Amino acid sequence: MNTLDFHEHPHRRYNILTGEWVLVSPHRTKRPWQGKVEKVDTARKPDYDPTCYLCPGNERAGGFHNPAYPDTFVFTNDFAALLEVSSEAPYQKGLLKAQGERGICKVVCFSPNHGLTLPQMEVPAILKVVELWQEQYLELGALDFIQHVQIFENKGDIMGCSNPHPHGQIWAQSTIPQETRLKSIQQEKHWWENKGSLLSEYLEQELEEKTRIILENDRFVALVPFWAVWPYEAMIIPRRHMRHIAEMDEVEKEAFAQILKALTIRFDNLFETSFPYSAGIHQAPTDGQEHAEWHWHMSFYPPLLRSATVKKFMVGYEMFAEPQRDVTAEWAAERLRGVSERHYLELGN
Repeated sequence: MNTLDFHEHPHRRYNILTGEWVLVSPHRTKRPWQGKVEKVDTARKPDYDPTCYLCPGNERAGGFHNPAYPDTFVFTNDFAALLEVSSEAPYQKGLLKAQGERGICKVVCFSPNHGLTLPQMEVPAILKVVELWQEQYLELGALDFIQHVQIFENKGDIMGCSNPHPHGQIWAQSTIPQETRLKSIQQEKHWWENKGSLLSEYLEQELEEKTRIILENDRFVALVPFWAVWPYEAMIIPRRHMRHIAEMDEVEKEAFAQILKALTIRFDNLFETSFPYSAGIHQAPTDGQEHAEWHWHMSFYPPLLRSATVKKFMVGYEMFAEPQRDVTAEWAAERLRGVSERHYLELGN
């Protein structure tokens, strides 16, 4: 058997951004499911919740009061994982090694409306979130002890989100974390060997093949990456080679807000639920280097597998060997392409 059939044969796919591999087992989609089934929260969230520590005017868990913010709002996390004033001292005892880490953690409220998520927000409102992300990347990255700024969102309680109010986080730290280091190595190698951006070349191939494209506009493309790990993993890639989000012009910012809304609508429509995910923007480190090789992108890792109640677990083989998935990237993209462009809650009205 010399011909590889992506839809029938087990195979491994290479992640060009990290240098890692994922095992794909498409024949396993035929197996019955008798595992854990999640509960789905169908309750409609109110516009304002007096008990929510992120709503405008409310007192936060740390004792501070939020202003009556009209759109976006950012503040330093009251229970931050990183501290600006902290030891940077090294530690080594035999084979045991550690290093003190400084940083700043912020919370970004997307909207004053407690009941909205990104796919339900209007594009001008999402644009304000994008502009706030740009401001924070530049502001935090300019600090002399900050080498990396990670912007991310955990959506849904099964992703560990402790508050349903629409919000994300920003962690800025004094070292470059592992995932970004891996992507820096891969992109820099390609940059010097091929005199161009790794993701630009990859995007050109994806646009030619079309099978993994979910949607696109004049400035951005949303796709399921060839090496996707999570069932409906997706990536937004700018058509123009840009190192970080602050390099977007006015047209690109709006186009990014548009495709961000359009992609998350498709997520929600897939199983007609508020689709959980962890999403993050990977961009050039802020360590003072030029990083011409970097091509920023935003990745989405949703855990849902077969329905709103069945999720993918990273256990067993995934924990001890390497990531594994059952559905192919091509199949996932086809499903996401096939759902409505209008949010299912809007269609129900």
